[in-house]
Amino acid sequence: MSRANPSPGRQLLANWDRLHRLPLGKRLFSWAVGYTAPYTGSVGGVYTDVRPGYARVELRDRRAVRNHLASVHAVALVNLAEMASGVALMTALPPGVRGIVTGLSIEYRKKARGQLTCECVAAVPSAVSPGMTESVTHDVRAAITDSAGEVVAVATVHWRLSPPSA
Repeated sequence: MSRANPSPGRQLLANWDRLHRLPLGKRLFSWAVGYTAPYTGSVGGVYTDVRPGYARVELRDRRAVRNHLASVHAVALVNLAEMASGVALMTALPPGVRGIVTGLSIEYRKKARGQLTCECVAAVPSAVSPGMTESVTHDVRAAITDSAGEVVAVATVHWRLSPPSA
């Protein structure tokens, strides 16, 4: 089994910088993230903007992500929020700091239909540094809007941030 990348945020930003301007580059970047974290890729979200501490992911409304009420399924929405929060947070963290989701909560405000956009800004808590010795919990908020700009869901992703293991 391979070890986790000690600096995933730097690698994500380098990949984004290299790919996003190319034809289909944003899709290729999104595919690469999904390849690294296979379940994340299952929803088919496409990253449309990535910067340190920020990610925007778009999801096309299609049958594969719908529920029996002809709207985007709740689990697809929570997956979209986790996608955005993960890349936003990882690109903000200093090298050597690891993050893992320990919980998710989401508030569904209206039926999600049409093109959806999830945006996430992730600030790093002051207790996080390359030389940290104790784990820290940190919540990251991600908002999902529809094509009219109305918020359809707001998620809080609970992260445990920790130093690399010896």
